[in-house]
Amino acid sequence: MIRALLLVLEPQRTWDRIATEGRSVARTFWLYVLPLLLLTCAVEGLGMHYWGEWRGDPLRLKQLTVPEAIAHQLVHLAVNVALVFFGAKMFKSLGETFHGQHTYQQAFTVVAYGLGPFWSLRVLDAVPAVSPWVTYVLGITLTIAVLYHGVPRVMMPDPPQAFGLYLIGSLVLALAAGIGRFLLVWLQQGRFVQLESLLVRCIRHLWPG
Repeated sequence: MIRALLLVLEPQRTWDRIATEGRSVARTFWLYVLPLLLLTCAVEGLGMHYWGEWRGDPLRLKQLTVPEAIAHQLVHLAVNVALVFFGAKMFKSLGETFHGQHTYQQAFTVVAYGLGPFWSLRVLDAVPAVSPWVTYVLGITLTIAVLYHGVPRVMMPDPPQAFGLYLIGSLVLALAAGIGRFLLVWLQQGRFVQLESLLVRCIRHLWPG
């Protein structure tokens, strides 16, 4: 989360450091993506358990049990992991469209660190009074701003194609993140009853009491 903050406050210097490190996809995922996602999931899950979540039709505030909160956060984790891998694949494909020879490692680095601010703002979702769409808009806006400096420094496209790659890639990533957030909001509102019930039963089996 500290690096996500630095990307907002000192984007150029932080991206230069990230590009110099040249971490592999595995190292970036295990040392940055997964710890950040687990931290934000833990904070949001505690909020669901102690402060509640808006659910039902009409919406009402309900405090989730521990298994219910864990079930929700497992889905959150899966959606966001899928988002980062899809985003990396998409950025690499777009780079090839713009006649660039980019590696998947470069694309994954850009997307993984670029989504850092978006994921970090999820801690605000722990507060029921904060709309998930507010955190989405704020988070994705910061991500788009951060990617402006990250795409040219890490993927190093040809200057004439750099802005096009950044713009289209950012828009597609924002759309994918929006679809993911839409599905997660529906889950929290109780729209996927069967999936939620299955996960809760499995977790209760592993987490007795």
